Amino acid sequence: MLRLLSVNFRGLTEHKTLLSLKFSTSSVMAKSKFEYVRNFELDDTCLRNCYIVVRLDGRNFHKFSEQHNFMKPNDNRALGLMSRSARSVMEELEDITIAYGQSDEFSFVFKRSTTWFKRRASKLMTHVTSQFSSSFVYFWKEYFAEQPLLYPPSFDGRVVLYPSNRNLRDYLSWRQADCHINNLYNTTFWTLVQEGGLTTTQAEERLSGTQAADKNEILFSEFNINYNNESSMHKKGTTLIWEKVNETTTKLIKRPNEGETEVTVTRTRKKVTSHSCDIIGDQFWEEHPDILESDQC
Repeated sequence: MLRLLSVNFRGLTEHKTLLSLKFSTSSVMAKSKFEYVRNFELDDTCLRNCYIVVRLDGRNFHKFSEQHNFMKPNDNRALGLMSRSARSVMEELEDITIAYGQSDEFSFVFKRSTTWFKRRASKLMTHVTSQFSSSFVYFWKEYFAEQPLLYPPSFDGRVVLYPSNRNLRDYLSWRQADCHINNLYNTTFWTLVQEGGLTTTQAEERLSGTQAADKNEILFSEFNINYNNESSMHKKGTTLIWEKVNETTTKLIKRPNEGETEVTVTRTRKKVTSHSCDIIGDQFWEEHPDILESDQC
């Protein structure tokens, strides 16, 4: 009996050894002779201590907006959908500290200390682009209930690094200034066409060489439109940030000998909030000091 147990134990040990050799051999074999092709991959790790900005732009959106009957000069449905898609990106990638969008573009700012995807530019850009594009399609019906999506939209992306708070603020200021310039032109252009009876060619010729003051004068003197009263979202774009908000809910709690009692519960949590305000001046940044990280590295 003892000899039989000894033999069985020896057999079990040999079986374990064979299994161990098998797994070890498989592990070695996984590194095949083709493994060398990984050496061709580009090291695209973003420089440390820099804000990483991923900017998306709609590809051929002039055609896309025409075929999907976007209203001119601004379609609030489309702008709302862009903002909703951007919020989806921020909720997925919480290291995005601020995002700014206007027209068919959106910029996402990763905090300078982020380690998401090991700071690989290609990973960050493709993840942001795919999340935004899929969200744009997913939420389409919420904003364009009566307008079917005729074909999938596409967005291109780029990655830019900004080493200081001043550089980052200047970048966002540049995008907001661009929003104002484009919106003033488009508002005047489409007013000349829709209310002034001009063709698009005539409107373009009328505005050729004009300055901001000239466009404001056309709107006010010819159409009684004060550009300052136009929508802030159209003039200043949309800024998304994380903020702590209080959410109040009511719950029914059953207590002994008292039956059900309605209790109000307030909880604080971080949430993506939308703003259409000036981000060129200092006030916005003073009110939200946690967006930027210290320049002292």
